[in-house]
Amino acid sequence: MKHAIQTDQFGAHGKAMAKAVETCVHCGFCLPDCPTYRELGQEMDSPRGRIVLMKEVLEGNLELSRALPHVDRCLGCLACETTCPSGVEYGELISPFRDYAESRRKRGLLENLKRRFLGSMLTHPARFRRLAKMASVARPLRRLLPKSLSVPLGLLPRKLPGQEKLSSHYPAKGSEKRGSVALLAGCAQQVLSPQINLATIDLLTRNGIDVAIPQEQGCCGALAWHVGDGARARSLAHQNLRAFDGKFDAVITNAAGCGSGLHEYPMMLAGTKAQEEAGEFAGKVRDISVFLDALSLPPPPDPGKQLRIAYHDACHLAHAQGIRNAPRNLLQSIPGSSLIELPDANLCCGSAGTYNLDHPDTAAQLGAKKAAILAETGADMIASGNIGCLSQLKYHMEKIDCRIPILHTVEIMAAAYRNQL
Repeated sequence: MKHAIQTDQFGAHGKAMAKAVETCVHCGFCLPDCPTYRELGQEMDSPRGRIVLMKEVLEGNLELSRALPHVDRCLGCLACETTCPSGVEYGELISPFRDYAESRRKRGLLENLKRRFLGSMLTHPARFRRLAKMASVARPLRRLLPKSLSVPLGLLPRKLPGQEKLSSHYPAKGSEKRGSVALLAGCAQQVLSPQINLATIDLLTRNGIDVAIPQEQGCCGALAWHVGDGARARSLAHQNLRAFDGKFDAVITNAAGCGSGLHEYPMMLAGTKAQEEAGEFAGKVRDISVFLDALSLPPPPDPGKQLRIAYHDACHLAHAQGIRNAPRNLLQSIPGSSLIELPDANLCCGSAGTYNLDHPDTAAQLGAKKAAILAETGADMIASGNIGCLSQLKYHMEKIDCRIPILHTVEIMAAAYRNQL
């Protein structure tokens, strides 16, 4: 697509944003896999439409306020990148554009307070735990509340799991040490599903991997980056670069959104002194499924029964990181297991960070559709690799009274090796 963007006016991201625009040939292949286009049916709520809008703003031909409603409705799932035959790197445009737009847009007082409140709560496990405990009291009243409040209350578990204090080091078990890694512990995941980290540590240490958990680490920054809070995202990125400054074979993530965020550090820190360091760091980031798959693990013991596992591709695993085979390889290594592939697998479940809070109607429609698809599989269990997806799916499966267990891939694998499936 031809453009007249003056790239030098947009700092370190100018050339990448312009390249994304000029790579788009306006073919429309992205439309069927775009969740907002499918739900809303508007060209401007498709990747192709948003690219045109952002191009016009960057060229100075369109008021920012006219483009923002459509840009804001983008989930950032990046299914369009998977589908695009021209190789448009949409993520290199949408996130820097949101960063550019944030300081130039007008938000009301309540909206600004809401964003600051969520940013300070969701990214700090201790604060989030206190908030979740208080919110559980209001859960029975959620039907009387507006959707922006009732939906997040529904996404919280009826009872929070017990707090798990993580040590700074878990030594490899057995006589053969095969490597050492550092684990990103996550924010909301530590509160909503701490057993995911425990399962991750169990799988790594039982297979000869030393696990360090740097105590100075913070939020990955993805939540801030994807809603345009570039300053906060960069601050968190710098914090983690310092925290993970050790001689590790890999930095392990077990949440797709966090892993994608860590891989975006070179983009977040483009044009800064830390850009090169960020690139080296991102090169060491591995999703837990990829790391375990590369270890060529022995198969778990035979559970003595057939297991039908439906696998849901988290968008920031499949689209943002291109990871599809590794989690499937792990699950299929369980004797007697068979994997159920979902129809419309590219379609987002509607979680997408704070999307449930900002766009509850669209998020609910997408969640309900994904839950209906999963319920029809008749699977024995459902696997996925992202805490946001797991929470969204549990909520919508509960709404249709479907009680298929929904677990992280590592939870299933850890149970398999303990012969507890």
